[in-house]
Amino acid sequence: MFGPGKADLLEHIEKTGSIAAAGRAMGMSYKRAWMLVETMNALFAEPLVSSNRGGSEGGGAALTQTGRAVLAHYRALEAATRNAGSEAIAAINSLVRH
Repeated sequence: MFGPGKADLLEHIEKTGSIAAAGRAMGMSYKRAWMLVETMNALFAEPLVSSNRGGSEGGGAALTQTGRAVLAHYRALEAATRNAGSEAIAAINSLVRH
């Protein structure tokens, strides 16, 4: 569905303004990055990424308002679960053989 890899891809698209550049930054092909964008756009009620074809003026991509909201909510969820699980992780780590 939606996880850390797709969230990272959205962040890279936001930073670079390009699906191809975002894919390169993550070590993936343009084809794979484009497929993930298409999957995300189909999954949600509104697209997360808008793109313009290349050409003489070049193409580009940007997160939509929905894309920025999904990314922000996902990062907030990551932070909340990381904080909520810190005591349990510490307890498990205390039982690990050193």
